[in-house]
Amino acid sequence: MLTFAYQARDSAGKISNGVQEGINEENAVNALMARGLLVLSIQQKAASKLARAKAKVPESDLVMFTRQLATMVDAGLPLVGALTALFEQADPRKQAGLRRVIGEITAQVQEGSTFYDSISKHPKVFSRLYTSMVKAGESGGMLSEVLDRLAGFLEASARLRKKVKSAMTYPIIVISIALAITTFLIVKVVPVFGSIFADFGAKLPAPTQFLIDLSGFMRNYWYYLVGGIVGVIYAIRAWLGTEKGADTWDRWKLKMPVFGPLTHKICMSRFARTFAQLIRSGVPILEVMQIVGDTSGNSVVTKALKAVSADVERGDHLTASLSRQAIFPPMMLRMVAAGESTGKIDTMLEKMADFWDEEIEATLSALTSLLEPLLIVFLGVIVGGIVIAMFLPIFKLSDIVSANK
Repeated sequence: MLTFAYQARDSAGKISNGVQEGINEENAVNALMARGLLVLSIQQKAASKLARAKAKVPESDLVMFTRQLATMVDAGLPLVGALTALFEQADPRKQAGLRRVIGEITAQVQEGSTFYDSISKHPKVFSRLYTSMVKAGESGGMLSEVLDRLAGFLEASARLRKKVKSAMTYPIIVISIALAITTFLIVKVVPVFGSIFADFGAKLPAPTQFLIDLSGFMRNYWYYLVGGIVGVIYAIRAWLGTEKGADTWDRWKLKMPVFGPLTHKICMSRFARTFAQLIRSGVPILEVMQIVGDTSGNSVVTKALKAVSADVERGDHLTASLSRQAIFPPMMLRMVAAGESTGKIDTMLEKMADFWDEEIEATLSALTSLLEPLLIVFLGVIVGGIVIAMFLPIFKLSDIVSANK
């Protein structure tokens, strides 16, 4: 989308200066005329780097844009007309990022660029998967069909991420509450008991003394604690940013009890669905393998797919190449083999992705049901342990009095 500086006269004859955004100069002039302004002069301004940096598009807006564009193109509307309509209906405030991106794409298409070339200039908005499918659909004359598949794929991916996030929300909230309550008790309540116990003049039980010492450290040297936590977080993030760290963490995620199989199913579902969509859209197999590897979300799967791609490039069958990698389950290998023999690999992988999505949903539901009582017990143990530790000296008050006598 372009920005224009204008000078215009309103119905009262007053001349005003301002800025108007538009796909092109004609679009900006029409927008000003719709506001009742007579344009005296208009000139394009260069877009600032800050404005470009703010052009972020939420996933929900991208899904809506893809679905509506597919519907318009399928109905026979020219691509420029469809993009212009989507630009005009985008909310300038709530969908500023989407509006800016659509405007820039429309301007480039009007200048003669292909839709693929236009969206590929926005890699932060349109992933490589998106652009590759659009390129295949545009060259094969199936742009509307490919866009419809893309919208369905993005919706399925968003649903899966939403399920995982919603399943993790409750544990995070409970753990945060437990930390807040524990911090409050140690910082505010424990010192009160500590001053009372100091008058006893006797040795306190080990749990009580530990809490009093911990309270004193947190109140007097809290900056060391905060600095240590920040340092540990920074060190972990720096380690995960390295290739070795990311690879080690991804391997751990796959070997973790309960969560390891869930992570594996999520990676396999993403692989199967992405592979099916790309193959169905006519993307070459070697490019498919590279894109699927880049979007797998796990370095173990990425390395396995690179090895598979190398085998396929040498002429091996896909099933034989996948079977050499332990990350791919036997059921998927059988489905791929059946798909290769019938020429319906995309259909078989789509079914596998649907099956894994159901498995993931069932696993998340079971985990949520199991975690709820466990987290409640965890919260009770933490708070109850602090309370019991602080009341231990009171329970042994007679012994302390006898010792003092």
